[in-house]
Amino acid sequence: MPGELEPRSAIGEPEPRWPALVALLASSLLYIPSLPENIAFPPGWLPPVLIATLIVPTIITHRRGYPHANYVLLMVASVLITGFTLWSLSLLVRSLLQRSFVGSPPSLLESAAVLWVANVLVFALWYWLLVAGGPHMRDQREGHPDGAFLFPQMTLSDATGGGSAWSPRFVDYLFLAFNTSTALSPTDTVVLYRQAKMGMMLQAIVSLAIIVLLAAYAVNIL
Repeated sequence: MPGELEPRSAIGEPEPRWPALVALLASSLLYIPSLPENIAFPPGWLPPVLIATLIVPTIITHRRGYPHANYVLLMVASVLITGFTLWSLSLLVRSLLQRSFVGSPPSLLESAAVLWVANVLVFALWYWLLVAGGPHMRDQREGHPDGAFLFPQMTLSDATGGGSAWSPRFVDYLFLAFNTSTALSPTDTVVLYRQAKMGMMLQAIVSLAIIVLLAAYAVNIL
């Protein structure tokens, strides 16, 4: 019925992985047409090629039932895309501070937007991958009794599709990451664990750095 929450699948029905894989591939494809050469990871085609290469065995290991190998591949891909994002962000900060940015103001806006979106996708992947032992561990139990985040649906009754009948999916972590980068806070979700708080602080710092640098540069060119 409209308005009802999506219930948690029964034990044995694994959480779908394709939204996370799409986010992983999308975060790597952002680098191809958008970033100037002086802040892109050289060569620009390397991030999507590496990520696409890792996605194929990730799908195979998941379908054939090798959870440990699947988890390791996802971790490696997430580390790589995080490294690409932080590398480009550091080069952008340095180029603006040294006034050596190559490109027009619209090009700067496009670069900042790409890094902001990449920041959201990267941290959504990390939240999805690490919380409550990761997707495979979450598949082994019904509902979501434990985790670093307390989602609003977890406080509702089972009759409404919440409580023990509900478990977060990738889109829930994506929404959390989007709110953290936009409002610089988790908004409707309670953060329970210190490690998660540190991760959200880092994400907010990255987002704030992009916003502050853009504001400073905009004032400078006016």
